Amino acid sequence: MGAEKIEAEGFLMKILRLKELGAIIGVGVFFVLFMFISERFLSVENLASTFTMASELGIVAIGITMLMISGEFDLSVGSTYAVVPMIMAIMMNHGVPSGFSLLISLLAGIGIGLLNGFVTLKTGIPSFITTLGTMMFWRGILLAVTGGFPIILERSSKILKFFGGSLVGDLRYSGAWFIVLAIVFGLILERTTYGNWVFATGGNLGAAKALGIPTERVKLVNFMISSLLAGIAGITTFGRFKMIDPTLGQGMELEAIASAVIGGSLLTGGYGSILGTFIGAFMIGMVRSGLVLAGAPAYWYRAFIGVILVIAAIINARIRKKVAG
Repeated sequence: MGAEKIEAEGFLMKILRLKELGAIIGVGVFFVLFMFISERFLSVENLASTFTMASELGIVAIGITMLMISGEFDLSVGSTYAVVPMIMAIMMNHGVPSGFSLLISLLAGIGIGLLNGFVTLKTGIPSFITTLGTMMFWRGILLAVTGGFPIILERSSKILKFFGGSLVGDLRYSGAWFIVLAIVFGLILERTTYGNWVFATGGNLGAAKALGIPTERVKLVNFMISSLLAGIAGITTFGRFKMIDPTLGQGMELEAIASAVIGGSLLTGGYGSILGTFIGAFMIGMVRSGLVLAGAPAYWYRAFIGVILVIAAIINARIRKKVAG
């Protein structure tokens, strides 16, 4: 009996060590719940729509996860999500080739991340404050340039089809981007020296510096990754609707952080998982579509996400404490 008890406890600890445990349970619970609430929930059309919404959010959340694990935040991703495709739309409407427009807009996204990282690291102010300021700044620029009106793409583009167009049936290329980026950054985080540097930088900054890890460079790169992925996500949405609304991406930064936290990332840094974020983003997309199918008022979505975020943070902290002993 003693050996069986030890074996059972060992198995339980292995389960608890899964960073994605909370997200997996959450997806299972909501999947069953919405399956019974609405017959349309399991339709191919709805599942494809859910994955499209999850993909556009999840691409942003992957960058946020990399940054959070290294101990920083980026609240400007919602504005970057809109500004990058806005630049592309304006350039294309002025006759600039779509490929060059794409390149310049993505470089602008990287530049936003570089600015966020440079100001944060060189001034020593918290990234929360830096990116809160740049979030408002870029949103103001967006509103000033558009005059508060949407920018509609005036010509077709083959390149945009590979971002937001249809891939197979109701599935879109954004889903493929989400899967590929999740695999790439998951491997980088878990299988490379750089990934170890990211965990070390967020887990214990002083010890990481003592070991010779270029912590400032790691954080700066992650700021740029966060903004770049936010820009790519914005272009997938632009490719889907062929227009840019000045309010596009408002509140997305909080949903991206929620996806990461639901997926097991700690707000204190040094702990997290790309796979967990992938599942967390899918869960948020599932909640959004499930509530719509259930006929719930739109404002309930925010309330649900808020509750889920708090519960996930509490569960993650408890599990982390139990595993640490």
